[in-house]
Amino acid sequence: MARAGLNTERVVAAAADLADEAGFDHVTMSALARRLGVKDASLYSHLRNAADLRIRVALIAARDFGDHVTTAVAGRAGKDALTAFAAAYRSFALKHPGRYAATQMPLSPEVVAVSPGHLRMSEATYAMLRAYRLPEPDLTDAVRLLRSTFHGYSSIEASGGFQAARDVRASWDRNIDALHFLLEHWPPSAAHEAGRG
Repeated sequence: MARAGLNTERVVAAAADLADEAGFDHVTMSALARRLGVKDASLYSHLRNAADLRIRVALIAARDFGDHVTTAVAGRAGKDALTAFAAAYRSFALKHPGRYAATQMPLSPEVVAVSPGHLRMSEATYAMLRAYRLPEPDLTDAVRLLRSTFHGYSSIEASGGFQAARDVRASWDRNIDALHFLLEHWPPSAAHEAGRG
């Protein structure tokens, strides 16, 4: 028997919680039905299929991620904003591993274009970097550097991959110092140098 008051929003929220507990890869229609205490078939009145479920989880995960980062960065600039952004990124990835994994799911440009969470995350990222006054394409390069650094560090930390005696938080703080220094002293591109000649 279906739970009273079950709707698409509650179904997807339950799937996101399941992702955090069991892993995004383990979010299936059957697993979700068991969690909700309903028959698999009853979920199809709220979802088209498993792919639809995963996309919906990715979208609410992006919303939660964007809200978390935007709140942390609000009113900050320069290194203060970078530090807050990085801390929010890392804390979300570690506290919500399933949701975070869902944010890494490739989505079509059409879906991303109408996703409030993806938009907020993009706006927060570029706003955080504004103080460094990087022109394009350096700005995009910097965004990719930060994303790969934060993602890599958080993923390795979450899997227990840092085995050295050095405190993980201390290394993280030094990484942020190094990124701030690099952003303030961003090397000019060959095209930029050629334009000055």
